[in-house]
Amino acid sequence: MNRLRERLHRFLANRDRFTTGILLSVVLGLLLPCSGTAATVFDWLTNAAIVLLFYLYGVKLSRKSVIEGILNWRLQTLVFLFTFVFFPLVVPLLRPLLEPLTGAALFMGLVYVACLPSTVQSSIAFTSVAGGNVPAAVCSASVSSLLGVFLTPLLVGILFSTGTSHVSVGMDTVLKICYQILLPFILGQLSQRWLQSFVRNRKELIRWNDQGTIWLVVYTSFSGATVAGYWQRLDALHLGGLVLASLLLLVLAQLAAYWACRALGFNRADRIAIIFCGSKKSLAVGAPMMLAIFGYLDNNLLLPLMVFHQVQLMVCAWLARRWQTPEADSGGY
Repeated sequence: MNRLRERLHRFLANRDRFTTGILLSVVLGLLLPCSGTAATVFDWLTNAAIVLLFYLYGVKLSRKSVIEGILNWRLQTLVFLFTFVFFPLVVPLLRPLLEPLTGAALFMGLVYVACLPSTVQSSIAFTSVAGGNVPAAVCSASVSSLLGVFLTPLLVGILFSTGTSHVSVGMDTVLKICYQILLPFILGQLSQRWLQSFVRNRKELIRWNDQGTIWLVVYTSFSGATVAGYWQRLDALHLGGLVLASLLLLVLAQLAAYWACRALGFNRADRIAIIFCGSKKSLAVGAPMMLAIFGYLDNNLLLPLMVFHQVQLMVCAWLARRWQTPEADSGGY
């Protein structure tokens, strides 16, 4: 037992808090699922946390940084094209290759991943570590998240209507997105005058809120899946294929971004920002957006998003460490 505790301690110590929290949320959802009144309470808490998440995001996002970043229109356009055009086009085109790996249900989860905006915190962090254009990364990731509020439901409505799942993005969905995501964000922007300094001085508290919201979403989803017997129906081979498919999509996007940057003559700092911001997808936005669009947490969609998120963190961390070395400056990159 002592040896088991030591191994668990080392395992958790080697991981960041966000990843550790996700792992613990998964374990709790599998071993201690909530049902009945408890499930209702957790659903309410999750929706409240999502509203608070986007409100605080509105407070944090500087309008000045967005305006300044947009002026670098070539870089921002390329990131936009990879995030909202490349992924939604490539994933359906690769269906004959990917669906046999993942199965039809999990493949639609990859389609959902393709519709999402880029990450914010990790894109900026990796760009900084690798010596890239950090101000451009801040703008690209922030504007991508904002555009995702409008474009993700539209892309989901288009791509899911041609797949095995049919999703109609009607007025009720639009209204739900408005009052759960867009309205809190706008109120946050309007509150910047009074609250921005408060939020900036309490970054750790805000980070706990951001991460805690995702932990709640993950626990609620995995808990519901356990109660419904989802895991007994999940094919282990398809789960392994999902990891492989996620890695394939990420590498393909990064290689395409690299070649496009070289062809268009971007400098090294801009190339790094484009590759990191244009190839990553946001779990922080994707999980709450799923509730707003579908009205429930679909594990066939959430699981591919979580797997892709972990794959992109591992690959981008390796790339950031490699590119920050002197050899990377004088080598092929």
